[in-house]
Amino acid sequence: MIYLELLWSFFQIGLFSIGGGYAAMPLIQEQVVNTHNWLSMTEFADVITISQMTPGPIAINSATFVGMRIAGLPGALVATLGCVLPSFFIVLGLAYLYYKFQNLSLIQGVLSGLRPAVVALIGCAGLSILLLSLFDGAAPSLQPSDINFISGGIFLACLVVLRKWKPNPIYVMLGAGVLGACIFPFVG
Repeated sequence: MIYLELLWSFFQIGLFSIGGGYAAMPLIQEQVVNTHNWLSMTEFADVITISQMTPGPIAINSATFVGMRIAGLPGALVATLGCVLPSFFIVLGLAYLYYKFQNLSLIQGVLSGLRPAVVALIGCAGLSILLLSLFDGAAPSLQPSDINFISGGIFLACLVVLRKWKPNPIYVMLGAGVLGACIFPFVG
C-alpha cells in the first residue's frame, strides 16, 4: 500500500510541478509533510538541501530520498518512477504539439502567462525555507529570542557575496555549509 501512496503522491508532484524543481517544492511539501506526514518540516528542509547539492533535478532527488526514507530501495524506485512518468508523457506530447503548432499566437500567449506563476512558486518555496531557517521551524515571530541570528547572518553574507562578486553559487553553498558546520556545533 505504501508503494501505491508513494507512486500516486509523486505522480501528482511530477504532473503539476510546472517550472522545474524549485516550483515543485511547495507541492512536495504539501504531499510529504502536510498530507502524509512522512517527514517533519525540518526533515523536509534537509531533504531539499541535500537534493539541491546532489546532481540531478531537485524533484527527482527529493522523490528518491523520501522514497528511500519511507520504504527503502523499492520505495525510492517507485517514488522516482512516479515523479518521472508524467514528465515523460507530457514532454513527449508537448514536443509533438509544439513542433506542429509553434507559430500560433495562442501558444506564445500560454507560455507568457505561465512565467509569472512559475516565479511565484519559486518565491514561495524560497520564502518557506528562509523562514524555516530563521525561526527553526517555529511560527515566525519578531521576538529576538525566537530568531536564529546565525542563520540570518549566513544568509545575508551569502546574499552579499552573490550580488557583489557573482561567484558560482555552488561555491557559495559549499562555503555556507562549511561555515555552518564550523559554527553550529559550538552554539546551543
